[in-house]
Amino acid sequence: MAGRAARLVLLAGAAALASGSQGDREPVYRDCVLQCEEQNCSGGALNHFRSRQPIYMSLAGWTCRDDCKYECMWVTVGLYLQEGHKVPQFHGKWPFSRFLFFQEPASAVASFLNGLASLVMLCRYRTFVPASSPMYHTCVAFAWKMDYFCASTVILHSIYLCCVRTVGLQHPAVVSAFRALLLLMLTVHVSYLTLIRFDYGYNLVANVAIGLVNVVWWLAWCLWNQQRLPHVRKCMVVVLLLQGLSLLELLDFPPLFWVLDAHAIWHISTIPVHVLFFSFLEDDSLYLLKESEAKFKLD
Repeated sequence: MAGRAARLVLLAGAAALASGSQGDREPVYRDCVLQCEEQNCSGGALNHFRSRQPIYMSLAGWTCRDDCKYECMWVTVGLYLQEGHKVPQFHGKWPFSRFLFFQEPASAVASFLNGLASLVMLCRYRTFVPASSPMYHTCVAFAWKMDYFCASTVILHSIYLCCVRTVGLQHPAVVSAFRALLLLMLTVHVSYLTLIRFDYGYNLVANVAIGLVNVVWWLAWCLWNQQRLPHVRKCMVVVLLLQGLSLLELLDFPPLFWVLDAHAIWHISTIPVHVLFFSFLEDDSLYLLKESEAKFKLD
């Protein structure tokens, strides 16, 4: 035990100079994983592991090595806490108590509720807004992309939606060119992260930059039209709420009860925002439909 404590002290002093996560660089963790793999992840021991592994874990892709890493992570965390050190990260993540095959159960549940809220509001939107509304198909496409694509895609599509609403109804050619530009930006962004280097810092800066463009554009349009279109105040509240709640993603602390971290709290906090945003889309689409019908009658 004294030897382990000494290694923990040495690690705490060197962690600031070392790259990677503190926990998975700990010799105790590495030795534990190596020993666990030798004892459980080959030959008859591996067959025994597979025979007692729950079917949902194997279907989710959890391997013997993954199980060793999980168990050794908690051994290392226990040693850190016992010696009075701060909880370390492992492989870029905080330690979480897994539930079934979910490594981050709170985030998984919150993501599901976010998707459910989007689906419910999308169904409501499609029920109350006729397909003839000028923004109908753009809004429906936006809803599906929110559930299926990454954060960068959602932000870029929100910018595209804003472009359609502010410029595209009068100048479709501008929207087509802008859409091509956004697709090119997304392709370059994803290609860099996938094929060249997955740089967390670059990804954060890129998302913050396009997020600011999204916020400024939507807010400028809302402020310009708030007297003429009272329902745009809903959009203003949504934009400001999302910008404020996004600060939660900058917080970095060990998960409460080994389940609830800043990312999960952010997911939970944004669930009501979906309801308000779709309420704005519904009001705005019905307004555009009414305006379009009035122009048609005049013609």
